[in-house]
Amino acid sequence: MAAFRLCVLLVWATITAVTAQSRVLPDKPSDTLDKEFHRQRREQLRKQLPARSVAVFFAAPVRNRSNDVDYYYHQDPDFYYLTGYTEPNAVLIVYAEPQTIDGKQVQDLLFVQPNDPRAEQWNGKRLGVEGASAALGIATQPNTAYQKFQFNKDLQKAYIKPLPTDVRDDKRDNADLYSLLEQFKAKNLTTDAKALEMVMGQMREQKTPEEINLLRKAVAISAMGQVEVMKAMQPNMSELEVQGLHEFVHNKYGAHFVGYPSIVGAGNNGCVLHYIESAKPAIGNNELVLMDVGAEYKGYTADVTRTIPANGKFSPEQKIIYELVLKAQDAGIEQCKVGSQFSAPTQAAQEVIAEGLIKLGIIKNKSEVRRYFPHGATHYIGLDVHDPGTYGPFKPNSVVTVEPGIYIPEGSPCDKKWWGIGIRIEDDILITEKGWENLSKLAPRTVADIEKMMAQPSALDDFKLPEIR
Repeated sequence: MAAFRLCVLLVWATITAVTAQSRVLPDKPSDTLDKEFHRQRREQLRKQLPARSVAVFFAAPVRNRSNDVDYYYHQDPDFYYLTGYTEPNAVLIVYAEPQTIDGKQVQDLLFVQPNDPRAEQWNGKRLGVEGASAALGIATQPNTAYQKFQFNKDLQKAYIKPLPTDVRDDKRDNADLYSLLEQFKAKNLTTDAKALEMVMGQMREQKTPEEINLLRKAVAISAMGQVEVMKAMQPNMSELEVQGLHEFVHNKYGAHFVGYPSIVGAGNNGCVLHYIESAKPAIGNNELVLMDVGAEYKGYTADVTRTIPANGKFSPEQKIIYELVLKAQDAGIEQCKVGSQFSAPTQAAQEVIAEGLIKLGIIKNKSEVRRYFPHGATHYIGLDVHDPGTYGPFKPNSVVTVEPGIYIPEGSPCDKKWWGIGIRIEDDILITEKGWENLSKLAPRTVADIEKMMAQPSALDDFKLPEIR
C-alpha cells in the first residue's frame, strides 16, 4: 500500500504539473497535439497511396438531439488524426503526389468553414480559412469553393471511407456536409471505400509517444475517478450519483468528456453489458456495483472497469466470483506481448473462467462458458474507445484493454446464491518491446486493496445538498 500511495502522489504531481503548464496558454494547453504530429500522419498515409490517387475524408456530421438542439460536436477520429481540425462541414484531400493548385504546389488540401460573424455569435469562434491554414499547416480553401473544385483529370482513383448517409440537409447552407457529399458524388470519381479503412486501422493501431502520453493522462484520470468513488461509495446512493462522481473527478482533472456512455450497474443491472440508464434510485447494501467509466482527454479515451461492494465488504459468494475474474484477467494480461495473437488474452481468460465455473458447479462443461462470459476480453483504445487496428499479432506501442467478466443474472440455471452477481475488471495495457505495462494500476484490483481503499475517508463525505421539496 505504501507503493500504491507513492503511485497516487506521482500521478497527482504529473496531473498538477500539466495543469500548471496549461495555464500559460489557456487556449492551447501544452499537451495538445501540434500540427507537426498531424502532418506526419498525412505523410505516413501518403506513402501508402498508389500513384495518381488521392484519399478524401469528410468531417463528421452534426448530430441532432431534438428539434433545433444539436449534440456537442465530435470530429471524425480519422479526420482529427490527420488534421487536428475540430469543426464540421469540412473536406480533406491527401494527394499521392504534389499538385499545382492556384499556382501553388500543395500535397494536401483542406476545405473549411469560412468565418461568419453571425454564426460565430451563436456558436463560437471559427478558425476560418486563414486561421486553419496557420494553425494546422495545410493549404486551405473555404468549403464554399468545393463545389467548383476539380480533381486533376489524370487521377486514377479516390480512396474514401464509406460515406455517412444519415446527414441532415441545411437548406440555408450550400456548403454543409450534406451539400459537400452531394458535390463529391457529382464529380464522378472512381472510388474505393474499403482499402482506406484498412490503412487507417494499421496506422492508428501503433501509438506515437505523443498519443501514449495523452492515453496515460486519460487512464490516470479514469483510475483516479475509480479511487475517489471507492472512498465515497455508500449504500442507498443512486446509480446516477455514482456516475456523476466519476465524471466530476474527470472534469476536475481537465477531461471534458467521457469516451463512451458511462456504465454504472448495481446488482442485477451489472449483468447487462452495456447498461447506461443509471436508473436505480438506491443501491442495496449487499449489492455489487460495476463501474465501466472512461475519461476522454484531448480526444483520447481510457476504458477502466472496477466492480466493488456497496457496503465496502465482499460477501463470500461475491469474493469467490471476483477472484475468479481477477485470476482470468491476470492470465489474459500475461498474453499481452509483441507477437501474441490478438485473441490470446480472451482465450486465456476463457480457459480460467470455464475451469472455475465448472468447479463451482455453475456450468457442467467448457462449452457453456459463454453463457456467463459472453464477450471478448480485448480491444484497442485510442481516439475511439474501440479503436481500429489489424486485430493481428500484437505490435509494440499498441494499447489494449483486458476485461474478462462473469455475469450471472437472476433466473440463471444455477444455485440462487450466485444470482445478481455481475463482475468485470478492466485495465488498459500498453504493449512494449520489453513486455506489458498496466496503465490503470492506480485503481485497486484485489479484494483486499479494494476493501482497504473503501475504508478510507472521502473528500465528499461531508458534501450534503439541501433537500428539494
